Amino acid sequence: MTTDLRCSVGDVHLRSPIMTAAGTSGYGDELAAYGDLAELGAVVTKSLAAFAWEGNPAPRVAAEGDAMVNAVGLSGPGVVAWREQYLPSLRSRGASVVASVWGRNVAEFAAAAQQMVGADIVAVEVNASCPNLEDRSSIFAHSASMTHSLLEATASLSVPRWVKLSPNTPDLIAIAGAAIAAGAQALVLTNTVLGMAIDVENGRPVLGNVGGGVSGPAVLPVALRAVYECRAAYPNVPIVGVGGVRSGRDAVAMIMAGANAVEVGTATFANPRAPWRVQRELARWLRRHGATLESIYGRAHD
Repeated sequence: MTTDLRCSVGDVHLRSPIMTAAGTSGYGDELAAYGDLAELGAVVTKSLAAFAWEGNPAPRVAAEGDAMVNAVGLSGPGVVAWREQYLPSLRSRGASVVASVWGRNVAEFAAAAQQMVGADIVAVEVNASCPNLEDRSSIFAHSASMTHSLLEATASLSVPRWVKLSPNTPDLIAIAGAAIAAGAQALVLTNTVLGMAIDVENGRPVLGNVGGGVSGPAVLPVALRAVYECRAAYPNVPIVGVGGVRSGRDAVAMIMAGANAVEVGTATFANPRAPWRVQRELARWLRRHGATLESIYGRAHD
């Protein structure tokens, strides 16, 4: 017996609510050796700028218990090279593709969006919230006005724009509202939580960038709260939940909080098959409870 997992995020129709998360599954078909990319809702790429970018100095990743702290710094080949070298392999696998873009200022976001025009993708995820840039003033999602400006700057795109927001702000609801007003069709909640790791043997920060973003199971409650509060504030706006999801149960919790779809990120580093496992576990949970996606959507608000 199969379970119908089809869902929609606004105008984007997906085979499943389970997607990969930006920054955790590469730029192309790197995960194809572990599962059928066409079975997932979508593959979300690592964030791409209008130019090639080396990122932060090493070390870039550290483990802290069940959590991970990373400061990769958005390294990547740039949109043009990605379209030539990586996108064809994703499409040949039958994957639905969501391309993540970033910039250090509004003009660079606009340039990345312009370079993405015409790409064979279903949506663009505007990364307004990476905490791993040297200049934290570039975290647009800490400012409603700046978030509004960068969403306006990406209006050249004909595909839906999703905006990835930060939990590192007390103004999430207002910032989400500014993004929606500027044309964001969906909210992606959330990015990593600010943190760091220290080597107690030498007394120095572990990461080359000193601080970084905390991800993994520890941030699931943070992401759930962000999804729940934004769903309450914006009942009709599509939401993609991301942060700490590593099981079907976690995905169920995200959907009950109000997420239309769910991204699986850090769990993929420990097990590259994690997105497919989460998808199977979600389907089993629904069958076991005699439920459908529609019947559990937003249940925490009842």
